[in-house]
Order: sequence, then C-alpha cells, then structure tokens
Amino acid sequence: MRAAWYETQGPARDVLTVGIMADPTPGPGELRIRVAASGVNPGDIKKRQDAFGYGMPYPRVIPHSDGAGVVDLTGNDVPTEWIGRRVWCYGAQSYRPFGTAAEYVVLPVGQVVTLPANVSFARGACLGIPAITAHRCVHVAGSVAGRTVLVQGGAGAVGVCAVQLARRAGALVIATVRSPPDEAVALEAGANHVVEPGADLVDRVRALSPDGVHHIVEVAFGANLATDLELLAVRGSVATYATDQPTPAIPFWPLLFKNIRVDFLGSDDFTAADKADAALAVNEALDAGWAGMPIAAEFSLEDIATAHEAVEAPRQRGRVVVML
Repeated sequence: MRAAWYETQGPARDVLTVGIMADPTPGPGELRIRVAASGVNPGDIKKRQDAFGYGMPYPRVIPHSDGAGVVDLTGNDVPTEWIGRRVWCYGAQSYRPFGTAAEYVVLPVGQVVTLPANVSFARGACLGIPAITAHRCVHVAGSVAGRTVLVQGGAGAVGVCAVQLARRAGALVIATVRSPPDEAVALEAGANHVVEPGADLVDRVRALSPDGVHHIVEVAFGANLATDLELLAVRGSVATYATDQPTPAIPFWPLLFKNIRVDFLGSDDFTAADKADAALAVNEALDAGWAGMPIAAEFSLEDIATAHEAVEAPRQRGRVVVML
C-alpha cells in the first residue's frame, strides 16, 4: 500500500516520507478500511513535532487518527456485513503506530462507525477527534437541557461540533467568534447567539444570560479563565480541551467561592463508552441534516507535508484533509 510515515520527529518536509508498505491484515476483533480521506488534526502535528517532549513512541509512525473510507476486509470474528460499508473512524494513531495516512488502516471494530449516506468521505474524515472531544466537553458535567452553554471559539473544529451538539441537547448556545465570517459558521452550526471578543464581552453575554452561564466549552483556558469566572453562574462548570498558555494561573478562591467545576479533557483517554456515545450523537446530528465541518483544503498523499503546513499556518477557516 501507499503510505506516509516518519521515523524521526521534526518539520514536515524533513521527516515525512511517502512510499510503499505491506498491506495490513485485520486480526481478531478488527477490520480493514480502504481509506478514501484522512483528516489532519493539530494533535497529529504536535506528535510529529514532538511538541510535548514524549519522543518517538514507535520506530515508525503513520500519522493521523481520523479517516473515512470503505471496509474491505474483516477479522475472522467480525461480521462480514461490514464489508463494503462506508465508515468513519477515530483513534487510529492513539496509542497505535499506524494511522490513516495510508491506503489501508486496520482498527478494532469499536473505533469504526457507519458514515451516513449524505456525508462525503472528506467530511467524514474530519469527525473523530473534534466531534468526540466536543461531545465530551458538552456533556461531561451533566445534562445541558434548558441550560445556557457558552462555546468559546465557536467557529473552530471542536467549537462548531460543540455548538451543534449542545443545541441538539436542548441548551441555549452562545458562541464567541473572532470575525464576522466566523459568525456565519457558528450560526449555521446552531448557535442561538454569537458575540465577538472585546472589552464589553462580559456585558454582552450577561445581557443574553442575566443569571449567568451554566457551562462553558473552553478553547483557550489560560487567556479566558478570568472572563469565564465572571460569566459563570454559581455551581457552573468549565470543560477545557486546549490552552494558549501551558501553565496558566488558577484563581483558586474565586473558583471555590462559586463552586465551579473544571474538567480537563484529552480525547485519547476518554473511555470507550464515552467515545461510543459521542459517535452515536454525531451520527444522529448528521442524519438530521447537520453538514459537519467545513473543508478548507484537500491534498494528495504525495502532498502531505503541504497539508501539515496548512494546519500549522492556516489561511482560512476549515479542516485540512488528505485524499487517497
């Protein structure tokens, strides 16, 4: 099979290789996907760069955790009804060496989800990490039905999914965005209200939710925590999946006095049950007509280094996908 891989970490053009590897064969409880599209996530970039200093977890890594394609082979204990099914997958390169940047990927059947007929492979390849992270961020502190949810960064990959999933769960959703074009993205995803950051952000959000915000999905924990604290109702909660500062200061007593719950959420370590619940909710949203995330650019496997660079320095809103 054609595949892209790296055997040392560093800049994309220095370490990524495209070549031929042996076709993988599914074992017990596994199936093989003929990959049509491979989604590129910021986490894939950080692993290749060794951004967190963990080093090479395996001698050779095929990058990318998310993808979509058609099942073409199953392990001997997996129903053959899977063969020929359009699917999306997640976690291919989470605690595993070989991800979706290849013509074939083998995965446990529990990490493979039927792709609704109205969803393209390119959009299906964008679902895994962002959508599952968003679902956990929305629901980790309990039901949001009838509550006010603030999604910080509501036009980003996780933000768009969080807006859609929170709205479907019965929340009143307020999204923050960085620019007028992003406002349309958040509104299309289902936001009830959209606000741009500014000196009067707290006043504008309070005007929409006078009793405070019940739950916040947070993309920039360090930068936004003080503002979040002002906006949260007593016994409110924050679910954060990213930060602009690696060691943000924590205002302990103000958080304590309001009885604020804070959850730090990394998708690699969600439970299998949480991931399955998220996949079900995502498919329900897609079946109901949600378009998923916008695509910024598509690249060939041979241009995977350019695809990684497009994620590192984005020029437009949307996801980057490698097509095979």
